[in-house]
Amino acid sequence: MVYPVAYRADFSEQQSRLVTFFRLILAIPWMLVGIIWGLLATIGVIAAWFSIVFTGRYPEFAYDWVSRYLRYVARVNGWVYLLCDEWPPFDGGEHPEYPLRLAIPPRQDSYVRWKTLLRLILQIPVLVIAWLFGILIEIVGLLAWIVIVVTGRFPKGLWDVQKMGVAYVTLASAYHLLVTESYPPIAPEDGGEAVSAPPPPPSAAPPAL
Repeated sequence: MVYPVAYRADFSEQQSRLVTFFRLILAIPWMLVGIIWGLLATIGVIAAWFSIVFTGRYPEFAYDWVSRYLRYVARVNGWVYLLCDEWPPFDGGEHPEYPLRLAIPPRQDSYVRWKTLLRLILQIPVLVIAWLFGILIEIVGLLAWIVIVVTGRFPKGLWDVQKMGVAYVTLASAYHLLVTESYPPIAPEDGGEAVSAPPPPPSAAPPAL
């Protein structure tokens, strides 16, 4: 079964040493926007929870807002954890040209009420797995940071592991925010192709400093 939300990332071995070295400092503006957006998205999810429980429908305005927030967070988190070197956009549009993309399907006509009602309980296994992946992401991120700062390259094997961790955490967020009703797959290859996006145009890798 194809998972409805898909995390996609384009591998680029060569990365800027200077941008990587200061990545956490450079990410502060994006993090501040993410915090504010996240608070507003939480309000939308609360409204969606009540709406789905009582009517079986996810309000369109809330779904659009939460979807945009998820795309934004997916790109920023991937950039912070070194999956790509290009500056992430400040909006929640699809941006098929960006190396990190989150494909989200259109809003469903109806949702299963009991799955939403019991989401706080049902999401416990997802939270545990996401927590474990979070530890992995931190460890791999530190190793990758050292390797990139020294060599200017992100080894493919290490990048694949990091992508798997970031992908799961991202899909878990979609589950928490009621965008999808099924548990996220652990392997990113199991992510769905529900939303087709045009392939990004080829671009030259940024030169290492």
